[in-house]
Amino acid sequence: MPTSPEGWLGEIARGYLDAAGAIPFGPMAGVDIHDGDLFHLAPAVCLKFRGIKATKRALKRATEAALSSYVASRDREPEVFGKPHLAFTFCYLAAHFGMDLVSQGEVATLMDYVEEHEEQLMSAIGQLPDR
Repeated sequence: MPTSPEGWLGEIARGYLDAAGAIPFGPMAGVDIHDGDLFHLAPAVCLKFRGIKATKRALKRATEAALSSYVASRDREPEVFGKPHLAFTFCYLAAHFGMDLVSQGEVATLMDYVEEHEEQLMSAIGQLPDR
């Protein structure tokens, strides 16, 4: 696991790109996937990046933590959750919390860091408006 906020930022960018790799395959599964849907994949990416086997139990645990936190928080901070890369970040970190890999305080600290360095994250995932 990353040991610094900068390391987390880089990993989150890689995770977002990993999740975005599913977009072209959506139509084959009869699903139209957009950037705004990638937060749903954050728990699976968490397990993959941590080397945790994606058993039904592990995926349920990570997903419940991520999505219940998302639902509880999105109305309070629509400007954050309206941005696909930040919604993914939140769910990715919340999935780690759900797997007891980070504390709630660490999630809050890392989320604040990512929000403060949003342009770096966007650059790392190739989403700057002027690219």
